[in-house]
This record gives sequence, structure tokens and C-alpha cells, in this order.
Amino acid sequence: MIWQVGLLGLGTVGAGTAAILGDPAGRHPLLEKLHLRAVGVRHLHKPRHLSLEPGVLTTHLESIATDPEIHIVVELLGGLEPARTLILAALQHGKHVVTANKAVIAHHGAEIFTAATAAGRYVLMEGAVGGGIPIVQPLKQALGANRLHTVMGIVNGTTNYILTRMAQEGADFAAVLQDAQRLGYAEADPTADVDGWDAADKIAILASLAFGERVKRESVVCEGIRAVTATDIAYAERLGYVIKLLALAYQRPAGLDIRVHPTLVPQAHPLASVNGVNNAILVGGDPLGEVMLEGPGAGAGPTASAVVGDILTAAAALEAGLGFHPLLSCNHEGFAETLPLAQIASRFYVRLLSQDQPGVIGQLGTCFGRHAVSLESIVQIGHQEGLAEIVVITHEVNHGQLQAALEDIRALAALQSVPSLFRVL
Repeated sequence: MIWQVGLLGLGTVGAGTAAILGDPAGRHPLLEKLHLRAVGVRHLHKPRHLSLEPGVLTTHLESIATDPEIHIVVELLGGLEPARTLILAALQHGKHVVTANKAVIAHHGAEIFTAATAAGRYVLMEGAVGGGIPIVQPLKQALGANRLHTVMGIVNGTTNYILTRMAQEGADFAAVLQDAQRLGYAEADPTADVDGWDAADKIAILASLAFGERVKRESVVCEGIRAVTATDIAYAERLGYVIKLLALAYQRPAGLDIRVHPTLVPQAHPLASVNGVNNAILVGGDPLGEVMLEGPGAGAGPTASAVVGDILTAAAALEAGLGFHPLLSCNHEGFAETLPLAQIASRFYVRLLSQDQPGVIGQLGTCFGRHAVSLESIVQIGHQEGLAEIVVITHEVNHGQLQAALEDIRALAALQSVPSLFRVL
């Protein structure tokens, strides 16, 4: 039996996927039974450096989702629409779906997976998180014996590249971002990456898989890296940390703690040495302990590798005549209770600028103490334009308590500003 594949989108990842499907030699033998029947594109005559069968390209995207001869639909368009509509149409017409579209899964996963369960079909999404890192199927299958309590990682290569360059060169954010755009590591509009939206989509998916509950994307606390300065990176290094944009999800007794933000990571932590465009995801549970997977997080090759792996999984299910398979599906229905920002506890790094005069550190300590914010350290670490630069590291404290203390601190006559506030892992 030859299994017919319909591909929606022929961008970077789509072209990589088509290239693998067209060159099965030396790969898994099941690839020989896959045929690329149709490829949906927006423009038929756009120049492409890819060999495809005559007549395979079409601008009628819906025809791929509804074609009765197609068994597997691969959605690589990106964005929310028409991706959502086409995925739902493919499921309604009895097709398995493979996607690398983290946004559509994070925002419309509940609707999509409900439709998949009703249709008795699978939506496979290994390429949506971590590029070439295999993490989705391990969370569904190999790690299923564990009570997972933590999933965290560096899941956006653009921001990791920018922060790595800033640390290595002592450069500021704006200059490195501009260079990253010139080199193709950052989009012309980098908002989704540098403001943390892309990472928030991904951690919503990972948390849902790890903890067995659906996660509302809008409940993810999200902060980007625009406020990270070369000064903060240098001070973090002096204190034994590196700054990374982390996506974190913890299963707490009171609910799900899920967030994305710049984080001071201890230099001895395994995530601290993940540099450049690489991604890494750390999972913790019982009895496993911790395991970390690291690798290329984006690009034609790594993501296409994950996509074709999912196509093979879908084809294997078809070969075996499998109906509903609980280790391939995402059939949980309830939504996780998420903790509000004010109740999320963390250690914090606070950088303050004040008049260089006696008693300031004592006043700061009093303000923190008034709101039960315990301090790990408080030091005057340098000067900036005649002002004392004071860096505080707190013990774990609720975000709401810290903000109340900072409100008092901002009222101090000697205080100039609070230029930086980051969490500490």
C-alpha cells in the first residue's frame, strides 16, 4: 500500500520535508511507501530549488484537506488561519494530521484535539517544539511512567543567540538584534521571538503534554528580553549566573506555575551552557529525576526531520490498521488551574540606582523586611553617572510581596530608579 501525503506550505520547513520524502534511500524503509501527492502553495510560479513531480503544486489548499485519496495531511503554513480551518477539514475528512505549527496548537489545541478524537485520527506535532529535538513523543510515551513535576528549557533559538552574543561581546540588545536580523537569525519583525510569545506557545504545549491537562495560552506569564542590558549580563556573571530566556512549567499543589521570562541561571546548571541557536528542554519527575535533551531548535533540516518522523508514525499506524491509540493521541479534556502572577514564587535579581550616601542599604533592607522579602545578598556593585548601583538577590518570595516592597522603595528620597528586575533559577 502506498500512503498518499498532502503538504500544505512549501517554505523553509516544507521544502525540507519534501526533499526528505523525495529521497528515501538510506532512511527508514517505510519512507518508500510514502508518496507526495499534492503540495499547497500561495504562488504557483515562485522560483523553487526543489524537484517535484509535474502537477503536484496547487493553490487550492482546501482540496488537499478534502482529497479522498490523501491519507496524511502535513500543515506547515504557520500562523492561526487558514491553518486551523484546514486542519479541522482534514480531520473531518478522515486524515491524520502532522503539523509544526506551535501557534495554532497553543491557541486552538482544545478544538483541534477534540475534533481528532471525534474523528478517530491523530494530530502529531513533534516539529512544533524544539525543532529537531525529540520531546513530544517522549512526553507522550517513554516518560509516561513518571509523575512529572517540571518541564523547562530554552525553546527559542533567536533569543538564545542574541543573549549569547551579548554575553560574549558585552554588547547591548539593540545592536545584536540588528546583526541577528542581517544574518537571518531574527525576523524583520522579531516581536514573537524577543517578546517571548513563541516560547509561551511552546511551553503551553509542553506543559499540557507533561501534566495531562489542557493549558490556556493566555494564562502563560510572558516577559521578553528587551529589558536585558549588557550591564545586567556582566553583573550576573560576577555573581555566578548567566541570563537566559527560559520557558518554565511546574506542577504545584495549588496549581500550574507556567511562565516565560529572562532568568539568571547558575553557571553550573546544565541549561547555562546551551548557547547560540541551540535549544534544550529539561524534564523532571519521579522516579526519573531529571533528563535534558539538547539540539538544533529550528531550521529546514532539524524541523523537517521531526515532521517526517511524525509522518512515518502516522503511516505506521495506517500500516497496522490501528484505530484509537492512547499513546499517539492527546485526548485530555480538563483545563489546568494556573497560578496568578502575584502568587508565583521565585528568587529575584533587582538592580537599583540611588544617591551614594550613608544609610541607603539599611533603608532598602527595612523596606524589603517590611514585606517579608528575605534577602540572600545586597551589595553596592558599582557606579553609574555618579549614582550608586546596588544589586539585590532575594530568597524565594511571591511576586506580589516583592512588588509591594519595591513600591515602598521607589518612594525613598535617595532612590533614582529600579532599572532591572529578573527572576533567579
